[in-house]
Amino acid sequence: MEFIINSSNVNFIVLAASVIGLGFAWYQRRWVLAQDPGNERMIHISRAIQKGAQAFLSRQYRAIAVLVVGVTIMLLVLSVIPATHMSPWTALAFVSGALASGVAGYIGMYIAVRANVRTTQAASESLNQGLRVAFASGTVMSTSVVALALLGISILFLFFTNTLSPHEAVSALAGFGFGGTSIAIFARVGGGIYTKAADVGADLVGKTEAGIPEDDPRNPATIADNVGDNVGDVAGMGSDLFESYASSIIAALTLATLGGGLAPDKMIAGQIFPLLVATSGLLIGIWATFLVRTKENATQVMLLGSLRRGVYAASIGIGIAIVLLGLALDLGWGVIIATLSGLAGGVLIGFFTEYFTADTYRPTKDLSESAQGGAGIVVIRGLALGMFSTIAPVMVVVVVTLVATAAAGLYGVAVAAVGMLATLGITLATDAYGPVADNAGGIAEMSELDADVRKRTDALDSLGNTTAATGKGFAIGSAAMTALALNAAFITALQGAGASNTAFLVNVLDSRFITGLFMGALLPFLFSALTMLAVGNAAQKIVEEVRRQFREIPGIMQGAAEPDYEACVGISTNSAIRQMILPGLLAVAVPIVLAVLAIVGQDNTLGQFIGRETLIGMLVGSLLSAFMLSVMMANAGGAWDNAKKYIESGNYGGKGSDAHKAAVVGDTVGDPFKDTSGPSLNILIKLLAIVALVIAPLLAQTPLT
Repeated sequence: MEFIINSSNVNFIVLAASVIGLGFAWYQRRWVLAQDPGNERMIHISRAIQKGAQAFLSRQYRAIAVLVVGVTIMLLVLSVIPATHMSPWTALAFVSGALASGVAGYIGMYIAVRANVRTTQAASESLNQGLRVAFASGTVMSTSVVALALLGISILFLFFTNTLSPHEAVSALAGFGFGGTSIAIFARVGGGIYTKAADVGADLVGKTEAGIPEDDPRNPATIADNVGDNVGDVAGMGSDLFESYASSIIAALTLATLGGGLAPDKMIAGQIFPLLVATSGLLIGIWATFLVRTKENATQVMLLGSLRRGVYAASIGIGIAIVLLGLALDLGWGVIIATLSGLAGGVLIGFFTEYFTADTYRPTKDLSESAQGGAGIVVIRGLALGMFSTIAPVMVVVVVTLVATAAAGLYGVAVAAVGMLATLGITLATDAYGPVADNAGGIAEMSELDADVRKRTDALDSLGNTTAATGKGFAIGSAAMTALALNAAFITALQGAGASNTAFLVNVLDSRFITGLFMGALLPFLFSALTMLAVGNAAQKIVEEVRRQFREIPGIMQGAAEPDYEACVGISTNSAIRQMILPGLLAVAVPIVLAVLAIVGQDNTLGQFIGRETLIGMLVGSLLSAFMLSVMMANAGGAWDNAKKYIESGNYGGKGSDAHKAAVVGDTVGDPFKDTSGPSLNILIKLLAIVALVIAPLLAQTPLT
């Protein structure tokens, strides 16, 4: 036990595991790139997708770099003001988190846009080979995300604990999560606007007006649509879950250091535990990826079963590791139970999301059937399904929170979030697999490959829709738990004000707290409105461009002339970069503005209207509102998408039928729900919470009144 509890040895273990993870990602990358990319036509299409994705990500990262530089300067300026009690090392942690998050997203996109064509070619051999290539590309990003987060946190935490006091160390470490979230919010919003503008524009004109199939090479928006799958659902998702993963560990480290329900003599063990749980999750997740296999002519149930086998095996292995680590560190069964509750909660949220979105279950089948009544009925039923689907994940989070708090206090909430995200090494792989399979189907269609190939890629794509929806459910649930843990860490950090009881800092009847709740509940709706409008505006431009090309370029519909794909790529890129700024800045600015007003008003009349209570209320209100709104949007969008796919597979008239046209409208409404606004809300609540935690040293000087 002495070896385990020694912090230096633990950091060595974490660093070694991180290197193993990065080595495995490199091995998987080499294996994927060694696969056959297919014929010349397939390679040409793949390179066009690569070019568009690279151009967008380069422009996006240049724009984000301006924000990173600005925030870094602000943090450095604050650190030289003695009254702020902020460490200059916070700026270093912020830059490190931003770089790691950006690299994680880039790695995922890099391999995805090269694995797509190889998946298509592999599907021409067998269904299992197609699954292997697509899933292997997902493991590249998943292990990179986990390994980079662990690597950054372990190096910074080792350096800070040897340089600063324990309280200053965890306060500076929060900057790492802030940097990761700052990248994630723009990557998610920008990528989401891009992908859904292209997707909606392509569907509205191509499917609904022109009556041509999805991914038809005659559609000028097809390449932009395929590019969008990668920059939104791969690069954006990678940065999103990188931040969740890192922030959950940071929250646990903070609460272990500041108390949070642990005895003082358990501080070191409490710091070590989340790092070792995450390390175990990384190594076990790598092992579990080898369990994902299927056979030819597998049904959707069998394909889902192959992915479940990997996720469930990893969950069982991590559960055993949690028990052994908790006992070895002598933290008691309370901490073990709290962590296991989070692990079980993540699995349950994934299952319930699958139930409401997969076309193998009743809800989506009923939604498909309702398409026979027209587009209006599909939209109404889809919204109702999304609202109803919030019950299960909300109750799971409620139970996990109650169990974790009863078992280990506020620290229990944080390790529950760590437990929920411990399976990220494989759950993220199942999510990143989806866009690759989707692209593979598009390449098969545009390359006019045999019907058998398209049948296999359609099966993989349908599975990808379900895994993407399940992944979003997991991301939402983990975001809620992570934000809750960060809020707990923030409130605990405010004990610097001298409050004797940090468990109850605010009078719930205080008008400032109540108004903060209202403002927090409003934020997700305002944020969603901005992102939905951005998709609508960009999609309108795509629609106009596609119509123009159909009208002005002779021979497109006959296949005699090639459309101008780059025009649509350019429209999506310009619109996404320009319109991602306001929602992203809103998320960063709100907690800072409230904190500044609380500090300014502490000695005057303004303090009667705005105080720390307002900021706490805003954090709580936004968490509750965003969690349910995000679940509703993601599940409704996933169900609409799979209902359309279910009809396209030959049910209720199949492709081109009235039911199919109605389902396409539902899917069009659901696209920005599930791929732009819904997922972006995850990052909103985490960004609000991590910004509050970073500026906690400033607010700790503001007395509660």
